[in-house]
Amino acid sequence: MPDLGEPAALTVLTGAGGWFGRAWLRAHAAPQHRHGPVPTGRVRALAGSPGEVTGILEACPGAEVHVGDVVDPEVLQTLFAGAEGAVVVHAAGVIHPRRVDEFARVNVGGTRAVLEQARSAGVRRLVHVSSNSAFGVNPTPTDRFRHEEPFRPYLGYGASKAAAEAEVRAAHDPGTLETVVVRPPWFYGPWQPVRQTTFFTMVAAGRFPVMGSGAQQRSMVHVDNLVQGAALAARVSDVGGDAFWVADARPYPMAEIVRTVAEVLADEGYLVARSRLPGAVPGGRRVPALVARGAERLDRLLQSRGRYQQELHVLGEMDKTIACDIAYTRERLGYEPEVELREGMREAVRWCRQRGIALAPRADGAR
Repeated sequence: MPDLGEPAALTVLTGAGGWFGRAWLRAHAAPQHRHGPVPTGRVRALAGSPGEVTGILEACPGAEVHVGDVVDPEVLQTLFAGAEGAVVVHAAGVIHPRRVDEFARVNVGGTRAVLEQARSAGVRRLVHVSSNSAFGVNPTPTDRFRHEEPFRPYLGYGASKAAAEAEVRAAHDPGTLETVVVRPPWFYGPWQPVRQTTFFTMVAAGRFPVMGSGAQQRSMVHVDNLVQGAALAARVSDVGGDAFWVADARPYPMAEIVRTVAEVLADEGYLVARSRLPGAVPGGRRVPALVARGAERLDRLLQSRGRYQQELHVLGEMDKTIACDIAYTRERLGYEPEVELREGMREAVRWCRQRGIALAPRADGAR
């Protein structure tokens, strides 16, 4: 295990109401081995809106919650008051906005504003949550993004995350403000948003589009694996200025992802539609890859005109391999992801049921 620095007495978390934000807060409140060296001191959390506060406090009742826009200097001045020596985990961002210009305003402008306040406040280290979208897509199913991968951003979101990551790495100043970047792919696990629930309901109905053979590879990261990676990035000595891919132990073929979700739903007592077509993937519907290519072209056209449509964007990615190699992260951070796909999807399904989130009819007729 690499050397760990002293834990910070205060952690400042932006994007606290999001998927990763609430997973981080839950780990702070109830740490497990899988979470790695999550700090247990005070935590100050930035919510983007008042509606996020309840979810934040559910995850971590002891959090000090601030509400406001991550680009607002007054909000950030209050958030960073007395934060000398603190660690910042910067997870605020927008993924699926209504307008393309929100990418630059929030993802780039918000990151720049947080860096400025962190530097002024005397923060010790800032961990920035980036994205695979800054690096585009892999040219073949066997290719993997590696540590020194060049930026090849995929559309507006990818461009904004590449610009934000570049600013974070340029801001690294040993002895003043250390910065570290973590690069996660597609999340899964508890605290999921509506878009992931829609994925589950489509699989249960046998309607999730599996493009072509379904052999295209996707790296995924269970949110608790990502918590571990971010916690290590915050604590491991001598990694300032660096960037790390944080994902599950291996990428998964898209057909395996869909099939696993279908099997977990069935195991958990949900009715899952079964296709009688030869070669069908449980939970999926085979679709020619050209459908995804057409969706990508339309997505590019819309975004060039300043508009964004979530379903079109997601469909346009479905024929692509987006996969990374975590060997460097394991070596430098001592990262060891403990949750794999089936276990993590089961946790997510059970989390939904505990909260009364409908996924599909139940085999026992229960709700």
